[in-house]
Amino acid sequence: MFDVSFSELVVIAVVALIVIGPEKLPKVARTLGALTGRMQRYMTEIKEEVNREVRFQELQQLQQEIKSKVDQTEANIKHQTHKLKQELDVRASAELETVKKKPVVRRKSPVKVKST
Repeated sequence: MFDVSFSELVVIAVVALIVIGPEKLPKVARTLGALTGRMQRYMTEIKEEVNREVRFQELQQLQQEIKSKVDQTEANIKHQTHKLKQELDVRASAELETVKKKPVVRRKSPVKVKST
């Protein structure tokens, strides 16, 4: 944030001691420390919220990519299934035609004679 060296802090402390006075300086320093701490916590919360939002957006994007891949795979499977069904229908029709063209040979069943 701010680049403040030790010598600059000493100058600020001396000016504060002169302007505020030695009686009120500890209370002002405590209040200033508390305000600085609150500001730091507030900035940390804002950073965490921004990071959460970024992660949420990344997860949503990943979810969309996965959904797209699933939909694409599902469409591909349906297409392949349809092609296989058509191929099986063609083969079944061809097989049925060959079976119809073959002459049917009927054999006589042997007659069983009863022996008494």
